[in-house]
Amino acid sequence: MSVSLQVLYPTENGTTFDYDYYSATHMAIVGEHMAPHFASAVIAKGLAGGPDVPPAFHAIATMVFADADKRQAALDAAGPALADIPNFFSGQPVLLIGDVIG
Repeated sequence: MSVSLQVLYPTENGTTFDYDYYSATHMAIVGEHMAPHFASAVIAKGLAGGPDVPPAFHAIATMVFADADKRQAALDAAGPALADIPNFFSGQPVLLIGDVIG
């Protein structure tokens, strides 16, 4: 069964997010250290939470892995990516570890 790891960057409390840094620098760090372990990834930039509703998240990164061992290997290698977060996000990201059900 495929499994996932999502990193959510909430907009609450006036947090800031540097999309240029995230795209140009952070994703390269993730690519170097974590990408060898995942099957696919997608990044969604938050635009809205509905009609006339601001987004609840600046961005959500979703990584899909073949199995829990691959996910754990990516988490074990994530140190440089985690250390880089303060360079583009002023808050605390939320992690969601799950099973892919659809």
